[in-house]
Amino acid sequence: MTMRIAIVGAGLGGLTAAAALHHRGLDVQVHERGEQLREQGVGMHLGPNGTRLLQRLGLGPELQRCAVRPRALEVRAFHDGATVTRQEMGEAWQQRFGAPYYTVHRGDLHRMLSSRVPADRVHTGRELVRFEETAHGVVLHFADRTTAHADVLIGADGVHSAVRRALTGPDTPVYSGNSALRGLVDAADLPDLDPALMYMYAGPTARVLLYPVAGGRQFTYVVVTPTAEGAAESWTSAGDRTDLESVLEGWDPAVRALADTAGEVRRWALYDREPLQRWSTRRTTLLGDAAHPMLPHHGQGANQAVEDAVALAVCLQEAAPGADGIAAALHRYEQARRPHTTRVQLGSRTGQRPQDAAAQRRVDAGSVDWILAHDAETALNPAQETPHPAAA
Repeated sequence: MTMRIAIVGAGLGGLTAAAALHHRGLDVQVHERGEQLREQGVGMHLGPNGTRLLQRLGLGPELQRCAVRPRALEVRAFHDGATVTRQEMGEAWQQRFGAPYYTVHRGDLHRMLSSRVPADRVHTGRELVRFEETAHGVVLHFADRTTAHADVLIGADGVHSAVRRALTGPDTPVYSGNSALRGLVDAADLPDLDPALMYMYAGPTARVLLYPVAGGRQFTYVVVTPTAEGAAESWTSAGDRTDLESVLEGWDPAVRALADTAGEVRRWALYDREPLQRWSTRRTTLLGDAAHPMLPHHGQGANQAVEDAVALAVCLQEAAPGADGIAAALHRYEQARRPHTTRVQLGSRTGQRPQDAAAQRRVDAGSVDWILAHDAETALNPAQETPHPAAA
């Protein structure tokens, strides 16, 4: 009998898991609380550790069309735009890590992933209210009074995960002391910046990161600044252009132009959680932000969700039949992933605070080589030959 797998949440992590499971011939159903599939947000970083796995799912050509492979990261002085240091990326990083480093709009990646999951496997308007494990499987109960039955439940329902709360109980968000103003701006409105490059400006009270998305037609901007606790734990709360104007007053005109050209501004209060000591039961587990919400300083939140998704798909595909086989597969997945993601999660907290001027010079990839070079698929079966990227 084919293993039935239910995923709660159709964000990037949930859809990657669905795509990876479907790619391996497993029976997967996705339950999303929203009435339609969509991914809010702006741009994101897709490191080689993520792209190598997505290429094996056949997304390589689409990423080449929609994403940007930045040639370099330039760190610039906030007051006059002088280049402090430059980190070559592009082909150099592709050779160094065995896969490209991309910047991509979250919506573009979400669309690519959803195209890899048959439409009849995705169910919207399904808000999970509770679930129960039995000797024979998991029963999911939704707010619309419908139910679903599965052999395995995967909680990919984000930082406010209902599955996580049921498994581990409530926990307290950990505030970083910072929030981020984020949004998109047309590259044509920042004529002094090259849309083939990433930029970082580190000022006395803020840090600004700009990187190209949408094939270089737009920049995503992220302005990190100290903020008193009290902001909502959300990455889509409304911000204000006047906030940008205030933060960037006196900065290099090339970046201060953000305050004049930015459209919708969103504020993201930067919280994470303490690492969990357990992710799984015999039939239920977590992935992505539901398991390990992390701060964005290494740009690894989505990448770690992609790694989780593929690793879990491998473990379930290779599971022995029956309930004991499922339990062993989830244990194998957690043993492989939890130590790694805990290290990434805690390391993300050490991203330099905006007022630390020395951060301007610490841009070499060496400190995160172990993250970018990681292959979550081959780590499970190191004796096997490295998988090749899938065809389009």
